[in-house]
Amino acid sequence: MTAEPSALPGSGPAAGTGPGPGRGAVTILAAGATFLAMLDATVVNLAIPELRSGFPSESLTDVMWVITIYAVPLAALLAPAGRLADVVGRWRLYLAGVGIFVVASALCGAAPDLPVLLVSRCLQGIGSAVMIPASLVLLLHGIPVERWTRSIGIWSAATALAAAVGPSVGGALVSSLDWRAIFYINLPLGGVLLLLAVRLRRSEPPESAGVRARMPDWIGAVLLGIGLGAVVLALSNAQYWGWGDAKTVALVIGGGVTVAAAIRRSVGHPVPALDTTLWRNSTFSFSVGASTLYGIVMCMWLLTGVLILNQAWQYSVLRTGFAMTPCALAAGLTALLVGRIPSPRMPKAAIALGSLAMAAASVWTWLVLAAEPDFLGFWLPCGVLVGIGMGAVVTGTACSVLLSSTPERLAGAIGTNTAARQLGTAFGVALVALILPGDRLVRISDFDHALLTAGVIAVLVALLGLVMPAVRSGGARAGAPVVGEPAGETA
Repeated sequence: MTAEPSALPGSGPAAGTGPGPGRGAVTILAAGATFLAMLDATVVNLAIPELRSGFPSESLTDVMWVITIYAVPLAALLAPAGRLADVVGRWRLYLAGVGIFVVASALCGAAPDLPVLLVSRCLQGIGSAVMIPASLVLLLHGIPVERWTRSIGIWSAATALAAAVGPSVGGALVSSLDWRAIFYINLPLGGVLLLLAVRLRRSEPPESAGVRARMPDWIGAVLLGIGLGAVVLALSNAQYWGWGDAKTVALVIGGGVTVAAAIRRSVGHPVPALDTTLWRNSTFSFSVGASTLYGIVMCMWLLTGVLILNQAWQYSVLRTGFAMTPCALAAGLTALLVGRIPSPRMPKAAIALGSLAMAAASVWTWLVLAAEPDFLGFWLPCGVLVGIGMGAVVTGTACSVLLSSTPERLAGAIGTNTAARQLGTAFGVALVALILPGDRLVRISDFDHALLTAGVIAVLVALLGLVMPAVRSGGARAGAPVVGEPAGETA
């Protein structure tokens, strides 16, 4: 049975409510929120030496918690926040997330000591986890399924650009001002998003009630958040604690058991914290698996790349940041271009070809990387190749996850997918720490080993992209069965 493609339920002209807010303004809201959230996941990396100088009484291990304590709530709360956005409404969650993020950024910038900074960074991570899934639902709300890929391409471009440009922005701000500037820069940007969101919300009809009257299972949400947070915490700190340390082992095992309990509780629950029905769709499952592995590859490339430039080639912090910019620009441009491809096989091709590009860059690095700097002959073209791969995979996974979902579950789907990628980045940090020695000077061969490992994992991502079922054209229209499931058995 065929039907005309529809907008999301209860939205825009499809619902008979008249035109909603301008698409350009909504695009700014969506792309701006995800850009800020992903930027703050990487912008702090090059500020660690400055933070250590700002808090001289604190150890390097303690200062490194500024990175970890943002990543933990971000990874842990994305899936529950996505589910919450599906239930209570996109505007409420968006405003709440951006508001929390802006307030937390101000607290980070004004932090008088490290404990206050850590608490504020944790609050920042919570705000990011809330606003990421809500931002994408805002972007897709009220437009036909056939136009989703273009919008997802824009959203993915902001995600990929932020992840890669973080070192550039961090290096520039730290070098020209100080570490507090990397938090204060969020205030005007976040403030603009808040004002624009309030104005646009007033121009829209009230969000419908129905399923939104029932809140998701809060016990399951707490279990899921604690479990994922424990695993990310263990992976992020294993290099300091040791893999055999009791804390590491307890957090990994305890976190895994807690996540399993949350999943078990969600099965059959009327309003689950984690929508397990999405996993019946093989396209969704393969895509989330690809996102997890891609998170490892992305993190290993970005982290190792900064170390090569800063330690092996002795680039300054500012120069290191700008040397990473071509990768960021290539990632953003590729995401925009890939999102404009209308074919239902686009996600498969984007995941496979993008991953193979990153694998090829790993082999190229193994063959060419030397102790002497060679920016134009090696680093520039290699960085562009990596950026092309990043932009393609981010867009491909996001499109396949969303197009294999149903309109009323979009936020939960993107929250799960983004959480999987963040979990992968935690694994990436742990792998880099395992491969690069901490007890001696790092050699060029050590960087080769790290990036070759990333290349092998990129090949696995490509294989997942090749074997996963293609997304059916129009499969995400309202009321349609989830792709890969029998008709009449909608999730």
